[in-house]
Amino acid sequence: MVKKIEKDLRRFRQIVRGKIKKDLKKYITQGEMLGRKGKNIVSIPVPQINLPRFRFGSNRRSGVGQGEGEVGNPVDTEQGEGTGQAGETPGQHVLEVDVSLEELAEILGEELELPNIQPRGKKQFVSSAGRYTGIRRAGPESLRHFKRTYRQAIKRQIAMGLYDPSNPVVIPIREDKRFRGWTARQLPESNAVIMYMMDVSGSMGREQKEIVRIESFWIDTWLRHQYKNIETIYVVHDAAAKEVNQHTFYHLRESGGTKISSAYELCTRIVEERYPPDQWNIYPFHFSDGDNWSGRDTDRCVEIIKTRLLPAVNQFSYGQVKSAYGSGQFKKDLDQVFSDEEFVVTSEILDRDGILPSIKDFLSKGR
Repeated sequence: MVKKIEKDLRRFRQIVRGKIKKDLKKYITQGEMLGRKGKNIVSIPVPQINLPRFRFGSNRRSGVGQGEGEVGNPVDTEQGEGTGQAGETPGQHVLEVDVSLEELAEILGEELELPNIQPRGKKQFVSSAGRYTGIRRAGPESLRHFKRTYRQAIKRQIAMGLYDPSNPVVIPIREDKRFRGWTARQLPESNAVIMYMMDVSGSMGREQKEIVRIESFWIDTWLRHQYKNIETIYVVHDAAAKEVNQHTFYHLRESGGTKISSAYELCTRIVEERYPPDQWNIYPFHFSDGDNWSGRDTDRCVEIIKTRLLPAVNQFSYGQVKSAYGSGQFKKDLDQVFSDEEFVVTSEILDRDGILPSIKDFLSKGR
């Protein structure tokens, strides 16, 4: 019975996974999962799933359930609380299912055909996970190593002339006992830091920031699927840049001009002070509407990317969100300068439908 239930549950999970994968673009563009996520679980409303249910046959006997009644009598005559007229069209039945962020990342990777990332930075730390690989002379009886104990007892009896092959009785004493011991090992673990930079000048409206919020959530989900130890940095900028927390990053309202180099300089300082490239995989993502205050500042941005960021990061990614007030010139300048540079990836996000292709642009390189 338990095996049958587990089989049915696996089948149900496969149906749910198929529904999510089929409607992945809808979930991404709507962004409703972002407000429902817990620590490691996301609740997703999945429509039109046919769940197993009982089907009752015809009941030719009188009575409703176990009570008395005549055939044809209504079960309940009380008026409901709903409003409106009766209709003939079926309703949309929605079921909320819990999906782990790990599984969500797998679905995203399958749908976009994303390769696994080849880590660049390595860092050594002592891991307590693993097996009892060592042998010790002291320990609890639950960890006593049977073969090692009796092997030691035989050696001792042979050395003392107490072992009789015709009567091979081996009785270990306290000094013979050997116990399994936990051995900590140095394991290489890849660390990653994601650095989100966003233009919060007057030309970046609420819709543009929501697009950045949705896309960064999915980028985060994929990278956390690839790395066990990951940190996130948030930087906002108009004419000046500053490091903020996640809530401020997505809800800050600013106005004024745009000086993109301020964000790149702050990003570079953070990398140089906190994240050595030989120990960290570094992923800077910059989102803007492409409006910079001058060509001279764009030249400064190009210089910073070339000389300071590219030697340190796995990939530099720039996403340009279309805005009614943005010129979009910055992406054109980057594409012209870095046309032959594979570690600089730019993407244009015209609207919410452009989020999924943009994610693929950034993550399909496997860096």
